[in-house]
Amino acid sequence: MVRVGLTGGIGSGKSTVAKVFETLGIPVYYADDAAKRLMNEDLTLRTAIMDAFGEASYTEGKLNRKWMAEQVFGNAEKLKSLNRVVHPATIRDAEEWLEKQDSPYAIKEAALIFESGAGYLDFIIGVSAPLSLRIQRTMNRDGITREDVLARMTKQLDENIKMRLCDAVIVNDGQRSIIEQVVELDRELRVKS
Repeated sequence: MVRVGLTGGIGSGKSTVAKVFETLGIPVYYADDAAKRLMNEDLTLRTAIMDAFGEASYTEGKLNRKWMAEQVFGNAEKLKSLNRVVHPATIRDAEEWLEKQDSPYAIKEAALIFESGAGYLDFIIGVSAPLSLRIQRTMNRDGITREDVLARMTKQLDENIKMRLCDAVIVNDGQRSIIEQVVELDRELRVKS
């Protein structure tokens, strides 16, 4: 089975593209959702987070997401500390999930594929969109300001660099059909398997 990564910057439309692959019967692992689950359920990860951030990182047995966000956003060192413990746990979980799939290929959707390590993936698809569209989509989706979106973008690898590292790129600019691009890649990936 081919192990596929699906990545792109904030607001690029990764989740939309992933849903199209799912309609074609391809299983998708959503790294952000998995990380949220693991931070609550994985005891080793919980312990590592509490060791790094203290008891306030959990309330009533659940990750104190608001408090944690206040700690890491705007503080590069604390964000690195969190990523250092969360990324390995998520990668391990994704690898275990991928092992269980029996489709021609399976996809791991994650914004930080290159930043967290992509060595276990066979093929990486990037989702690209114009900066202005990415900013507007994120503002609408998250109810945040342009400045907040730009601040989040600075935490990710530059999109131009990211897209050059990918094996294929889907352009999500509102002009080209995402469905047609996904169907074409689906054909290619099924041949590779």
